[in-house]
Amino acid sequence: MPTPPTPLGAYVESSDAGNLLFLSGILPVANGKLAISGRLGDNLSVEQGKEAALIASLNALAVAKEHLGDLDRLKKLVKLTVLVVTTEQFTEHATVADGASNLFAQIFGPKIGHVRLVYGVQSLPISAPLVVDTVFEIKSMSDSSAKKAKRSTG
Repeated sequence: MPTPPTPLGAYVESSDAGNLLFLSGILPVANGKLAISGRLGDNLSVEQGKEAALIASLNALAVAKEHLGDLDRLKKLVKLTVLVVTTEQFTEHATVADGASNLFAQIFGPKIGHVRLVYGVQSLPISAPLVVDTVFEIKSMSDSSAKKAKRSTG
């Protein structure tokens, strides 16, 4: 699990309300630096875009873990939004976003699914090629504790 990224401004990376966990837009950073930069359709390939979406999604999981204490409290991904920096002619936004969706399908299972919005934008902070915005459903502390107790007693 990567180190959770730190905010670039005056905000927090995560906030929960009821049984939902909202994360701020998460960039594809690694070791405190942008892992991939550029524009899809110009100097980045679709595969590089998918890799950036995967890195950002792993960072989102790291932020969720830091907020919740562990990932066992994540019930499912409810909504995924991916903003992709593209040229005007670029049309493979959905394929790039699959770099994120495929990871979450592996974690939560393909039958649970999530809704998704992906679109192209002119620019993002620090020349990032994309940003991943997530909303998770979370289990209550008591639900999570009860499952752990049941596992330990067999």
